[in-house]
Amino acid sequence: MTIGQVIALIDGEHHPDAVRAALDRLDSERGVVGVVFCGGEEKLRGGILDQAAEHYGRAVEIDVDPVAALRRVASRGAGAVVDLADEPVLPPRRRMLLASAALDTGLAYEGPDARLAPPRYEPVAFDGPKLAVIGTGKRTGKTAVAGHWGALLRGQGLDPVIVCMGRGGPAKPRLVEPDIALDDLLALAESGEHAASDYLEGAVLGGCATVGCRRVGGGLAGAPFADNVAAGAAVAAERGGDALIFEGSGASIPPVTADRTVCLVGDGAFEGLGAYRMMRAHLCLVTGGAEQPRLDAEEAAAICPGRTLRCELRPEAVEPVPAGARVALFSTGPAIPDGIEPVVNSRNLSARGALATDLDQAAAERCDHYLTELKAAAIDTVAVRARAEGATVGFIRNRPLALDGDLDEALLTLHRDAAGAREHV
Repeated sequence: MTIGQVIALIDGEHHPDAVRAALDRLDSERGVVGVVFCGGEEKLRGGILDQAAEHYGRAVEIDVDPVAALRRVASRGAGAVVDLADEPVLPPRRRMLLASAALDTGLAYEGPDARLAPPRYEPVAFDGPKLAVIGTGKRTGKTAVAGHWGALLRGQGLDPVIVCMGRGGPAKPRLVEPDIALDDLLALAESGEHAASDYLEGAVLGGCATVGCRRVGGGLAGAPFADNVAAGAAVAAERGGDALIFEGSGASIPPVTADRTVCLVGDGAFEGLGAYRMMRAHLCLVTGGAEQPRLDAEEAAAICPGRTLRCELRPEAVEPVPAGARVALFSTGPAIPDGIEPVVNSRNLSARGALATDLDQAAAERCDHYLTELKAAAIDTVAVRARAEGATVGFIRNRPLALDGDLDEALLTLHRDAAGAREHV
């Protein structure tokens, strides 16, 4: 167990005498600088909490919201939060909320059999705004939002650079300008590289310069096991631009500092340490569209210190589909772009076995235009097969749209806030 002063979490399901003995032991070993009561009353006689210091041997922070109580005592010089509570007061979801708050304040979280350390974020030598797009999981819309944010900034006459990290990114950070074409992607696929990585999607569909980076592994709090993002940030800074946009991968967070952060909140966001990601955000976007329960947005709003919006990702063809084309559509989700009536509609872009069957069907149906998201097997399988069948290839992008606010203005405001804050540094 790590040495250093701590904050202890306690509950009323344990007898105060037992808790006091545990606190005395912890104090002698580490030094206890704060105690937070998390609830429960089974072992508490009337009036005990009114005289908590007398019964527990030290002052106890008591609040209906233990997260708020923890944040109040987090600045007392502790290095960790030690959890002495248990179920039913702290079931897994509530415990992870407290662990998220500990990590968000820069403290480690320790239980009797586990320890979580706060992730480290490396500084980036860049004078302009540093923005980040992270998510609570895979397929939440990070690439769509990062590309949309970049397009908004370009519309303001700015030159943003998107720094992406992915499971299939290059071994050395690679700068790609937005003039990359399908033939370039096919050449990458032929060389054995992943030709539908997020950084390529950002350049092709977002019209922004991008830097591709690699990461392996993803910890509970979003730290990768290995990555080259800091080196990628240096490449982006050397290239020059007006802003850097760091794009996360899955639930992994780019391990570099950012001035403003957007978090995409998807399915399962409130399990594990999803709350930690929301706590880091200046804007949370709850994805899933109109079908997403409003309760999720309300819960996210209670966690995120910034604004929360409900949004959906609306697919659209990047270029007009040829008139009269027999379209085969390849994607990872159920939505179909407006105005498109595909002959074949495959949702198996990330399931290669089923995708092979769908491609055979597209050939049998004499499809002559393959419309695909730029993800997963889009290039090395779909585009290659399209060329073999004599079909043309078009791309789909997902445009993020807020259901209860102005997303574009919210993103531009974050950029302005970041730029203004840096001017006063």
